[in-house]
Amino acid sequence: MYKTGFPALLFCEFLPLREYIITIKHKIMRFLTLLICFLIASVSYAQHPAEDWYHTDPSESNMHGVATHTLYKTLLKDRASETVIVAIIDSGVDHLHEDLKDVMWVNDDEIPDNGIDDDNNGYVDDIHGWNFIGGPDGKNLNKDTYEATRLYGKLKYKYENAVESKLTKEQKKEYAVYLRAKESVESNRESAMKSLERIEGEQKTVTDAVKAVQMALDTNAMTMANIDSIDATDNPQMITGKRIMSNVMTREEGIGSFDDVYELIEKSFADGRKRVQDRLDYAYNPDFRPRPEIVGDNYADSYEKGYGNNDSKGPDSFHGTHVAGIVAATRNNDLGMDGIADNVKIMSVRAVPDGDERDKDVANAIIYAVDNGASIINMSFGKGFSWDKKAVDDAVAYAQKNDVLLVHAAGNSAQNNDTEFNYPNDKYEKARGFWFWKKKKMKNWIEVGALSHKVEENSIARFSNYGKENVDIFAPGQEIYATIPEDGYAYLQGTSMASPVVAGVAAILRSYFPSLKAEQVKEILLNSSVKSSMDVVVPGMDGEKKPFNELSVSGGMVNAYRAVEMAMKTKGKKKVNKKKSNKA
Repeated sequence: MYKTGFPALLFCEFLPLREYIITIKHKIMRFLTLLICFLIASVSYAQHPAEDWYHTDPSESNMHGVATHTLYKTLLKDRASETVIVAIIDSGVDHLHEDLKDVMWVNDDEIPDNGIDDDNNGYVDDIHGWNFIGGPDGKNLNKDTYEATRLYGKLKYKYENAVESKLTKEQKKEYAVYLRAKESVESNRESAMKSLERIEGEQKTVTDAVKAVQMALDTNAMTMANIDSIDATDNPQMITGKRIMSNVMTREEGIGSFDDVYELIEKSFADGRKRVQDRLDYAYNPDFRPRPEIVGDNYADSYEKGYGNNDSKGPDSFHGTHVAGIVAATRNNDLGMDGIADNVKIMSVRAVPDGDERDKDVANAIIYAVDNGASIINMSFGKGFSWDKKAVDDAVAYAQKNDVLLVHAAGNSAQNNDTEFNYPNDKYEKARGFWFWKKKKMKNWIEVGALSHKVEENSIARFSNYGKENVDIFAPGQEIYATIPEDGYAYLQGTSMASPVVAGVAAILRSYFPSLKAEQVKEILLNSSVKSSMDVVVPGMDGEKKPFNELSVSGGMVNAYRAVEMAMKTKGKKKVNKKKSNKA
């Protein structure tokens, strides 16, 4: 992150908690980085690690890499592997990206664009996957509300004037959800409105500082020499204005007048305003209901099938494309970056809008991925509320029955998932099977927290969730360089990035050791992880430290080399079907 002592970076502050943009090699995002010119009195750029740092061997690089570089040169050299399908349930994947087009799953049983469900799987023209948040007419849902907002809107009429003492036991449970949702919506709306006021104030501060420089120059030309000659002694506004102008004129080409500077200021602050306004207009607006018109499904039926469309890229595949690249961007092709796994096909299942994913769509996305051959499903999303957890639980149970491994991001709220709400998760809502009185945990689920590259007290990314019981393992998730749409690449961070690292390592195991069952892959990943008892700063705890091995189930960090070493000594429990599926 950029570090600043004068006001916070707007574009960093208002990004969703899923991830934070660090730096981007992409033209359309370039102007956002210029925001620092207007918001800081002095600039200190973070020194980013190498683009491939998360592939390095921690014993050699002194970074939290997963040792894929070493692995491919040694243990896996000349070893045979089978192609595995990894489903990315996300915002969509750019299947035309230069680093992904050769690793995209193709449904060979479907004839493209003929409007017929050739393979009779219930989905027409699903070539690279399916889109559960699109409509039959080709339209796509992009912005949506948060789950808290939807639950607040749903329950308000029942409990707005409720007297808790008069409620039944079941009603009290629902009432507690209502109160929590109400507090979330109202507090976030209030925070957003205050943020808008702050943005307006900060823009005025920046604009006034530049105007002070303009007035001081009078009729003199706008040159660095003339600006440097302005006396700013004991004038904080002038000092700020001079530094802003210095940043603008040295970092941005084409600035020839103060009008250009003011236009740049407006563009930069407009982005911050829009992000906050979107929270008011969409995310936390109970009256915003885009789904019925666009998707047109029966939302009350969580088990409905066949809705959506085949646009598995969608209108904004930024997040999903980055996640897909981490798992499987084509290796050794001299383009951009290398994925973790080297023999994978990526299936794109679009279910995550700009807002919270819906349980119905997640459940159907899991089932679709299982039915179409995925052996691993990556889920880089999450939320603090659940509309229909049972539907998701049923889908996870279906995946477990079919030997499919689910890898899920632990979340970016710097919270303890053992004590705070986080959905979806690996605990069934209701007891299952013979042990009808005991709730069970899902055996095919891995929950992933995020690491920074630093081997020190700040090893855990400051945003990452954690939990001795509910977070299984940590993986690289800060400053991760990978693919973004239109042949771009970016550094992003979040547990959204840590999850596909683990999914990629899992894919290596399933590819090179096909007799391993999903549960065995999970056991290997956790047991082979690099353990540490080093005291680390606990996210969100104001500098409090705890031993690293107390913050997750495994107490460790994923390591591909050690995982393969262990897999080589493990007898698989799965009968390998040598007859390849034509959908791989």
